[in-house]
Amino acid sequence: MAERRILVTGASSGIGAAAARRLAAPGRAIAVHCRQNRAGAEAVATDLRAAGAEAVILQGDLTDPATPARLVEETVAAFGGLEVLVANAGFADRTPVSALTDEAFARSADTILWGFLRLARAAGPHLKAAGQAGRAARIVAVSSFVAHLFRTDTTVFAASAAAKAGVEALVRSLAIEGAPDVTVNAVVPGYTRKDPGAHAALDPRAWDDILPRIPLRRLGTPDDVAAAIAFLASADAAYVTGQALHVSGGVVM
Repeated sequence: MAERRILVTGASSGIGAAAARRLAAPGRAIAVHCRQNRAGAEAVATDLRAAGAEAVILQGDLTDPATPARLVEETVAAFGGLEVLVANAGFADRTPVSALTDEAFARSADTILWGFLRLARAAGPHLKAAGQAGRAARIVAVSSFVAHLFRTDTTVFAASAAAKAGVEALVRSLAIEGAPDVTVNAVVPGYTRKDPGAHAALDPRAWDDILPRIPLRRLGTPDDVAAAIAFLASADAAYVTGQALHVSGGVVM
């Protein structure tokens, strides 16, 4: 049996892929979830196996209410249990509220907030059992700076901000419910580089305009965020729960 059994959603590219790679090591078993990018998930799984970890690929749309529980069940069936859930899947929507349809708002909420709720609810009994067995059970959710940064000179992501703010509130509620067996935390990425060819919410000129507003004067990388996820998923974070760790170069203080 693997020492650490892990499910990472949205792991075919970007932060999810970087987190899966950071968590890979001998004795680890990682379920790589994707919605459509099967080729990306296959590439990530290949890297995980090269690092000595077991890897399986799971596919599904988190807007389907049945998908989160199925992903948890398939992970447990493949590995025999679950110690770590990294809830990363999501997307950015910069549509102004005046133009935001009910359907578009619901898509953000369904993928980001409802997806996280359903994942945590399904994983809860498995994580609690792992924690009670002394196996360092962890939930790490990926939020976003857009839930914190509202300025007239910065793009506002209304639907994404609402969903991510809900994720952070849910993290705190879950931290109370999971204690003392399961720790629950969030990472809050700032402006983060996309993988080459990946969809970006902002154009290159907008990225250049943003740099002077970031105290560290650079965009984040997926691996910057993955390092924080790996810490929160580790035994070293045993006394950290209910927290939102900003990895934003200081753009949110």
